[in-house]
Amino acid sequence: MVQGCESPLIDPLARRAPQVSYRVTPTASVLAEAGTLAVFGFGQAAPHSDDPRYLRVPLEALDGPAPLELWQVDATVSSGQDGALRWSAGGGWLFAAIELDEDEHGGATTTAQLAYARLHQFVASRSEQHVLRVWNYLGAINHGDGDAERYKHFCEGRASGMGDFFAEGFPAATAIGHLGETPRLQVYLLACDRPGQRIENPRQVSAWCYPRQYGRTPPSFARAMSLPGGDALAISGTAAVVGHASAHQDDLDAQLGETMLNLDALLANAGMSSGFDSQSPLKAYVRHHADAARVREFLDARLPGVPVLMLHGDICRSELLFEIDGWRYA
Repeated sequence: MVQGCESPLIDPLARRAPQVSYRVTPTASVLAEAGTLAVFGFGQAAPHSDDPRYLRVPLEALDGPAPLELWQVDATVSSGQDGALRWSAGGGWLFAAIELDEDEHGGATTTAQLAYARLHQFVASRSEQHVLRVWNYLGAINHGDGDAERYKHFCEGRASGMGDFFAEGFPAATAIGHLGETPRLQVYLLACDRPGQRIENPRQVSAWCYPRQYGRTPPSFARAMSLPGGDALAISGTAAVVGHASAHQDDLDAQLGETMLNLDALLANAGMSSGFDSQSPLKAYVRHHADAARVREFLDARLPGVPVLMLHGDICRSELLFEIDGWRYA
């Protein structure tokens, strides 16, 4: 079931959304701050930490050392780890993550199935059972032709593993191909003890309604999620897709412009004013390293003052050159 797209109203009794920001500071310092729910480092140069709240994402920054991404909540945070799964929780919010090596679990399909089944089992044991946002990073996402493409195998495994995980409706999500050598699948999520409101894009076919050409199992995500209380919008990976088709093949500038139109449409459908500000952290995924300078030039002109972390990664469709996701606060 997918909820409607009425303009979100801020409920003063609702959970205040986690505050997401980028920080250039020692990892230990942000982990020691009150209310730190999760911290993310990016690329090979990212620091290591055994804290369950810290996750090292295998995507390299494209224009200088990457800052840390920090999630903070207005509550005391507890955390723990169970094998490959790590978690933290506080104030009605839950961060959970799992990393699995495909070589140990039989390939992309079975690894995705196991990852989602394990996350489902864990979240079902918690009070924070409403999954609002999911990130998926896997290697060689576009390898293979037709139904043999690894992204399609991932989608099949995800659907098999999730069961009734998202019976109330799909969460917002991102799926990006990392360029690391290890065949590692990394999945992490944000959940809450209250439901959010799913937001679709009127310019696009809902992902779960894609036609057969996109695989035996369509992708399973909402275009965005208005968090409980309506004070923040979690935006899924957004690219130059119109209807269900990729637009402007091999034309980076046109894809950048089309992506911005999709972002504007999402904000409008969520009842938000257009544009982003300095409190709206975004991540831009760029397929070709050689395109980084042009993408940065475009983003600086189109989104002045907006913190955008540019990462080198493959988009889930081989013809797409750019994707963006992130947060917009009311």
